[in-house]
Amino acid sequence: KSVARELEARSSANAPEFAAPPKGGALPFATHKPILFPLPDACARGPSFSNFQLGRTRVTTSMEKVPMTVEGYHALDEDLKRLKTIERPAVTAAIGEARLHGDLSENAEYHAAKDRQGWIEGQIAEIEDKMARAQVIDVSKLSGSQVKFGATVSVVDEDTEEEARYQIVGEHEADVKQGRISVTSPLARGMIGKEVGDVVEINTPGGVKAYEILKLEWV
Repeated sequence: KSVARELEARSSANAPEFAAPPKGGALPFATHKPILFPLPDACARGPSFSNFQLGRTRVTTSMEKVPMTVEGYHALDEDLKRLKTIERPAVTAAIGEARLHGDLSENAEYHAAKDRQGWIEGQIAEIEDKMARAQVIDVSKLSGSQVKFGATVSVVDEDTEEEARYQIVGEHEADVKQGRISVTSPLARGMIGKEVGDVVEINTPGGVKAYEILKLEWV
């Protein structure tokens, strides 16, 4: 007993909080603390962030801005209002109606309504994300001799001599039939920074196409 007491006294006197790990071994479990990165919850303005939580570790990453015209922003806002005030209540009512028809496991109307609800909520989340990261650009206030976002560019196909007129807009605004091309499209990327008289070469499935810039407008 005296030997046991002596060993206990030696181990408790001036003992460190954690014993050193054995050679080649891992640190004691108690020394492993979760790493928590600060969240931007208090940031009312500035760039948006996305939070990812893996186990007890939380990681924050900044997300890129989404360029769009004033008209494009208003179009998103209108879509969001329609989804929230018309589509969402309608599908909720449809789900409630389908519940009255009995067994949900074999209720096709119920499952169709739930699928529709999931799609609507996904659209709402996507639009809200775009609007939160929106970099709204008033094209009427732009000017310059070089092509950039918002510019309306007239070009001619050097092979066919066919002329076309395009405005460079945000991805969700693009509609080639309406003369609007996405800023991320090959033609828009090729024209960015160019001036009237410059020739832009674009790789297409049918080969390289060359377009000469005829006119640059800010409308």
